[in-house]
Formats: sequence, structure tokens, C-alpha cells
Amino acid sequence: MIEVQHVTKRYGPLTAVDDISFRVERGEILGFLGPNGAGKTTTMRILTGYLPATEGRVQVAGFDVFDQPIEAKRRTGYLPETPPLYPEMTVAEYLQFIARINGVPAGDRQAQIGSAMERTAITDMGDRYCGRLSKGYRQRVGLAQAILHNPDVLILDEPTAGLDPRQIIETRKLITELAGDHTIILSTHILPEVSQTCQRVVIINRGRVVAVDTPDNLTARLQGSQTLYLQVDTQGADPIPALEGLAGVVGVTLADQRDGVAGYYVDSGRGDDIRRELARTVITNGWGLLELRPQQMSLEDIFLQLTTDDAADDAAETAPGTGDDADTEERVDG
Repeated sequence: MIEVQHVTKRYGPLTAVDDISFRVERGEILGFLGPNGAGKTTTMRILTGYLPATEGRVQVAGFDVFDQPIEAKRRTGYLPETPPLYPEMTVAEYLQFIARINGVPAGDRQAQIGSAMERTAITDMGDRYCGRLSKGYRQRVGLAQAILHNPDVLILDEPTAGLDPRQIIETRKLITELAGDHTIILSTHILPEVSQTCQRVVIINRGRVVAVDTPDNLTARLQGSQTLYLQVDTQGADPIPALEGLAGVVGVTLADQRDGVAGYYVDSGRGDDIRRELARTVITNGWGLLELRPQQMSLEDIFLQLTTDDAADDAAETAPGTGDDADTEERVDG
């Protein structure tokens, strides 16, 4: 449904996006992650046809974004980081205008506008001027304009920015519901948002794609050792020397401690199952075994590991769309 092939964007000698490639399937929600200045917003603008690429090709719903821009844009709903509202228009006037320029038939406009307003919880805001809306309501009107013409593809840049916690939950639920009928790219810096809504993740750093995979697969690939969380009632003893002496244990770190109960991260070599030996050692020493479970890398851990400079250089060697000198987006488009 969305195919990005070797896209590069340069501003003179500066490279904001460097030879990136990825694909999004029909009905999929793809998370697009990266630190500030990584090239996220530049990429979103290229995908929607708002910004030309220096090199490469983008197809949306089978149409080339650069050679067939009108057809591609008709099939794309776009919510930029700052919603494109006209302050002198009421919400109803604005959505009428958006429906008209997106080619919604006159006989269908009112129904589709009403549906978009209902889904984004702004049905009582039709007479309000866009320029007088709070940031949260501006964001919701922006989402309504993105979905009202029922596009095949939705590209959402920070869709929950400025929303209160309840609105964030409702918007995430809406995005999940929309995935059945739409292909969605969700660009965000909020990692729990990706964990809760996206099937796959693209991580971009310094303009290069450093990973494209599911969070679970990224964890399996990046986690060089198995980590267990062990919680024990130590009764004042220090169990670390005994635990470090076990075969297969490569490291023990204190995770937390309170009221005589301590938690430890126990690292073992990949493929080594040391749970029985850990439990036996704790029981033999007379300590209370309270908890023993695998400790998986979080999406935050993955993100940090892949976007540090050295890790990004290593990861980019095996990820599609690699290159150099792409630390410029923050300066060229905010």
C-alpha cells in the first residue's frame, strides 16, 4: 500500500534523509520513530507529496507520489505536526472546505463530515472558530480533516500532541479501529503509543533507517544475553557472590531493594536456562524466593540502543537505506 524506495532529501550540501526504504502493507499500523532531527518530519512530508525528494521513489495505493500527485493525494489523509487550520473559519466551514478540495461528492459531504466529527468527538464544535480552539481541539479537528474523505492511507505526525490523557486513550483507540480500513503510518516520539498501537516499527536516526521489524523481533535480535529478574528475601545477606558463581551466569545487578527484599537482574548467555540453578541456590541458602521471570528489553531500551551514535552506525550496516551526514532535519524543517 505504501512503498518507499531509496529516498534521499538534500538541502544543498546537507542530507536530511539518506537512502531510506521500507514498505507498509494494507491495514497495517507502522510506527515511525526517531530522535529530534532524525528526519521523521521530512520523510512524512515527502510521503504526502508536500516536499519533493532529491532521489528515490514513493508509491501510495499504487500511485507514484511525484508522477501522479493528484491521485496519490486523493488517497492520502495527512495530519501534520501542526494541524493546517484556517483561524477565520468555523470548524464546520473548514471541514466543508476540506471535503470539497478532496473531491467528496456534494451529496455525501454532510454525512462524511458528520462521521469524521463524531469519530473525533468534536460534534459540538461546528460553530467555533478554528483560531479560538485549544491545542487539543485543534489536534482533533486536524485528525477529522485527515479522515473525512475516507482515504486509503493515513499519515499521522504526532496525532496525540496536546491531548489530555482521556483524549489520548480515545485517539489511540480510534487509530486502532481505522487500521481495518486504512493503512497508517504513525510518526511519534511517544514510545508507549507505538507499543500499544503498531504492529511494526521503523526506527530512523541521522536520516537513515536503522531498523524495520516488530518490537518482539527487535528484542530477540538486539538482546545479546537472556536477562532474568530475581526477587528474594535476603534476610540481610548479600546473594550476589553466590549467584555470580553459578555456571552460565555472566552478571548480576541490583535492581531494587526495600524492607529486606531485593530484586536483581541476572544475565546469562544466550540459550542458557539457569532458572533451576537460581531457584536451588536461593532455597539452599535459606532465602525466600519471591519472584523469578524473564526480563525483556522494552521499546525504550531498543530505541536508545539503536539511536546512540555507535549503535546506529553498526545497525545501519544491516538495515535498508543507509548513508552518511543526515543530522539536519531540526535545522531545515523544525
